[in-house]
Amino acid sequence: MSRSRGRRLGAFVFLSPGLTYLVVLLLVPLALVMSYTVFQRGRFGGVVYEFTTENFARLFDPLYMNVVVETLKISAVTTLIALLVGYPTAYLIAQLPRKWKTVALVAIVLPFWTNFIIRVYAWIMLLNGPGLINSGLKALGLGPLELLYNEGAIVTGLVYSYLPLMVLPLYATIERLDPQLREASANLGASAFTTFRKVTLPLTVPGVLTGSLFVFVPSFGNFVIPEMLGGSKSIMVGNLIRREFLSARDWPFGSTLALALIAVLLVLLVAQAWVARRA
Repeated sequence: MSRSRGRRLGAFVFLSPGLTYLVVLLLVPLALVMSYTVFQRGRFGGVVYEFTTENFARLFDPLYMNVVVETLKISAVTTLIALLVGYPTAYLIAQLPRKWKTVALVAIVLPFWTNFIIRVYAWIMLLNGPGLINSGLKALGLGPLELLYNEGAIVTGLVYSYLPLMVLPLYATIERLDPQLREASANLGASAFTTFRKVTLPLTVPGVLTGSLFVFVPSFGNFVIPEMLGGSKSIMVGNLIRREFLSARDWPFGSTLALALIAVLLVLLVAQAWVARRA
């Protein structure tokens, strides 16, 4: 009995830092956010502790539903483009000699070594009117074009920021594939495209799902890129939540929006796990 208690005590000691971090920085703030959803906004902002369900009813206002739909569309387009770019990139890296794989992977994660805001500002310098891209288009007689402060700029910034999160899971999945399976497919007369469609792609579905989730989730909640590259014309759920908390000071409705965002992401996580299990 004493040995069993000692094991439990040792497990608790080793787990306590992580559990403390989880409780203090995740569960307690989440509980506060959930509690605010059933209270009212004060006259000058903040929270009045009077019970109401109005915040949940406001979620279905067409104004806010349009923001959610727009956010889903932008996040889905971002994920699709990241997949179309990231899959062949990961596939090519997996075929490189071992010494060049490390170089390629370092190049993929290299942008993460630079401050996120600086990278977004770099895109402003590239996409604005007198920027490098428009200067080149103007020299070719094709510009200048309105490349900044629109949905295209937002998608560009999101793809650039989160593309490594697509490439790395795909690379890890493709790297683990048994090359003998593709050799067997080729020996049986299958073309390269058929081998990819019937052997490689089905076996890499877990990597596709993981990478897509890693891109979609931060894209869905991002507010920095839409604010800086989209301007006042574009708004996503993350921007709406930020404005409700900081500008409108409507903490109850901001908490309701945040809770709805968490619920959507949890549904996506469950769906991804179910599809991966079926695959």
